[in-house]
Amino acid sequence: MGISLGMPAVRSRTGAADASVPVPAGVPGLAVSDGLMDRFGRRATDMRLSLTDKCNLRCTYCMPAEGLQWLAKDNLLSRGEIVRLVRVGVEQLGIRELRLTGGEPLVRADLVDIIADLRAAHPELPISLTTNALGLDRKAAALKEAGLTRINVSLDSLHPGTFAQLTRRPFLERVLAGIEEAARVGLGLVKINAVLMRGINDAEAPDLLDWALQRGFELRFIEQMPLDADHGWTREGMVTAGDVRARLRERFVLAPDPRSRDGAPAERWQVFRPGSAEPAGTVGIIASVTEPFCADCRRTRITAEGQVRSCLFSHEETDLRALLRSDASDEQVALRWQEAMWGKPKAHGMDHVGLDAEDYVQPDRTMSAIGG
Repeated sequence: MGISLGMPAVRSRTGAADASVPVPAGVPGLAVSDGLMDRFGRRATDMRLSLTDKCNLRCTYCMPAEGLQWLAKDNLLSRGEIVRLVRVGVEQLGIRELRLTGGEPLVRADLVDIIADLRAAHPELPISLTTNALGLDRKAAALKEAGLTRINVSLDSLHPGTFAQLTRRPFLERVLAGIEEAARVGLGLVKINAVLMRGINDAEAPDLLDWALQRGFELRFIEQMPLDADHGWTREGMVTAGDVRARLRERFVLAPDPRSRDGAPAERWQVFRPGSAEPAGTVGIIASVTEPFCADCRRTRITAEGQVRSCLFSHEETDLRALLRSDASDEQVALRWQEAMWGKPKAHGMDHVGLDAEDYVQPDRTMSAIGG
């Protein structure tokens, strides 16, 4: 490789040409057909695509109470650009799974149309959605009909007061209604994501698991990550994977799930009620900080404005939107994307020592601005 493909003219919103965006030359010795491989032999096949940075909650571990300055609409990837980018990923770079994220993707008015377009183009592609479920009760049926495979819902507490404390909004009943409707219309295996905060909701872990097991949902606890807007995260204050397991064992028996993890971020455990020989279900724990899984990471992330992030904790981004809005070909877009992933770091820098590691610096972007 390494052959220049020329310089496309990038069009601004006014239509003027901008030749400041160089055409990617690719990675020497790596063909587009090799996919999104990095220098350490990992190949990204799981695409996380943010549709918006906006959110209608103000979770304390994600953004400040007053919210953030949202992107202008013209800076977001359009419906057509999203469909094209997924096509490039699937047809040229080996993407095998798509997760649509935010912000909160349900606030995007054309969400159902985006999913319908993606499903028409890729009938077999698993397409999931990460959401806070506000308004899902009104949209679940349409999302299912459009071709959405399943949902992941963020839910940190079943107590209205605690939910309001964590999200700064009194909307627990609306979230629960959205979850129930998603399950009713058959949006796959409903997964519930919970972040535990020490002294706030960590004691609720067994109750959350019992609630999920009774309804056939898969609960996943996620260690709080240093991606909060206030930069108030501390290693000492976080609830670790070990803490979660200890809490759950107060009421349940846990055993390693015999199924292969196969690159999944969550380590799964079979859950047994005391005295029962049959598992009641499974629970997952995503321990990005204390038990990182960087060596088998298979994810590539695209922000709502079309920036590639090779790692959730990256400080560098690679612009695809400019190429999408130029005369660049699909192959040129694929090469730029491939270049970005080739530079993926070996690890995020948070080893078992934690943030005392000298090579770790918290990213400026918060989770809502990155896309989960």
